[in-house]
Amino acid sequence: ESHALVRALARELEKVHVLPQTVLYIADAETFSGHEECHEQKKARKRNSKETALALEKLLPKRCQVLGLVTPGIVVTPMGSSSNQPQEIEEGEAGFALLFPKIDGVKIHTFHFSKDVKNRVFDESKFAEAGLKNNPDLRVVLLFGYNSWKTGATRFLHQIVNPLNEKSIILAGGQVESFTSLTSENNHAQPGDACGVVGLAFSGPQIQSATVLLDQDVADERTAEAAMQRLKAANIPEHNTIGFMFACVGRGYRHYKTKRNMEADAFRKFFPNVPLFGFFGHGEIGCDRIVTGNFVLRECNDIKDDLLHGYTTVMTLIHLGSTK
Repeated sequence: ESHALVRALARELEKVHVLPQTVLYIADAETFSGHEECHEQKKARKRNSKETALALEKLLPKRCQVLGLVTPGIVVTPMGSSSNQPQEIEEGEAGFALLFPKIDGVKIHTFHFSKDVKNRVFDESKFAEAGLKNNPDLRVVLLFGYNSWKTGATRFLHQIVNPLNEKSIILAGGQVESFTSLTSENNHAQPGDACGVVGLAFSGPQIQSATVLLDQDVADERTAEAAMQRLKAANIPEHNTIGFMFACVGRGYRHYKTKRNMEADAFRKFFPNVPLFGFFGHGEIGCDRIVTGNFVLRECNDIKDDLLHGYTTVMTLIHLGSTK
């Protein structure tokens, strides 16, 4: 069955005149797997999402890197006029795809680490292969844990996060339901019940980034806007910049007492021209890191600050350099 998500992407791609090199797409679970109601549902859902993923990838150039995530809800700025409001879509079907073309001086690559049943210790040589080690140009790592409810998942996530918790790197992300694509070749090998981490790494001297954590105390417009003000104070150039929002499913309108779109609206107020994308997930990754000039990051309270949270929202800006 031709899937709405695939049809929508196909339509949009007809208007794209630059070949994408890297694609990040995020959709909520309902959009992705359709609505079969039967006892076979879970199996059907898996099969369906795999078919959807393959159909999506067929639309993209062969050498394109693709990372696809399935989450409980999404945050999206519909394309069109720059005044488009970012929307927090907590229920109902929604999805988006971000297409990154080749950008001079910027390298974006996808990675995947899955927990090896046999080895309790994570083999850190895999970091170097993924460009996450001995890479002085590494600036931002977006990390997404999947199957986080599995035994050992949190410990595994710590094994990935702790070595990356360095002054010069911005880390942000969260726990998703599953990932559907990771440039197919290694996607089909892994057992369905494995847990692990997928992500995107952004390298390049011209990349600038900053991030703030909205914790449980941020519960009204005033405190949400104060957090955005801190992000604004980082002075990240706003052209050629993307905003990411990774929020807990427990936040959104339930947290703000029926006021919808509170955090996205607060973001829009301070960053009128920066598109915002992201999701509602099952846990967040990040902390406050504000750039203090010359790309020296203000550290988390202590460099070993915990990066894993619940009931928070992580807001991140990534500036991809000035376009010619």
